[in-house]
Amino acid sequence: MTIFIQSLDFNLWDLIVDGPNLPTITLENGEVVSKPRNLYDDNDSKQVQINAKAKHIIICAINSNDFNRISSCISAKEMWDRLEVTYERTNQVKEAKVSMLVHEYEMFTMNENEDIKSTFSRFTNIINALQALDKIYSNSEMIRKILRCLPRSWMPKVTAIEEAKNLNVLALEDLLGSLMTHEL
Repeated sequence: MTIFIQSLDFNLWDLIVDGPNLPTITLENGEVVSKPRNLYDDNDSKQVQINAKAKHIIICAINSNDFNRISSCISAKEMWDRLEVTYERTNQVKEAKVSMLVHEYEMFTMNENEDIKSTFSRFTNIINALQALDKIYSNSEMIRKILRCLPRSWMPKVTAIEEAKNLNVLALEDLLGSLMTHEL
């Protein structure tokens, strides 16, 4: 959105980043308040107009959830700051989820008294959650990982598949199918 706004009018971008100089007046008690419209001069009108234009562009570029977060903002800068905080938190949450799931992936093992079907289901849930967060492992990495978590007693049966040159998802599916039906 930054480039889009800058391409329309760089002054708009400056206004969003630096904040508008909305017209104000200082009351006798020293309080600064918004200037009444009937007291605007040409410069005041121009400042209000450019702020409204920047707000309009931001509002047109967001979804309804974001609109609800920023609809009460007076200035485009206030809107932008609120959106930045929202998306910074969103990115931090995403990074934390990815970190947690990567840890689960790296530490993945077959639980005691767990069958291969349940193990593979848990593994698939972790992989799918990581893919949804744009963290993707290659098929060969995933196959090696799942094979390493199988019980040691199964390793002689698995070694031939793990050492195959063209290790792929089909090999894993065949192996797991065999393990689930105890055909090995």
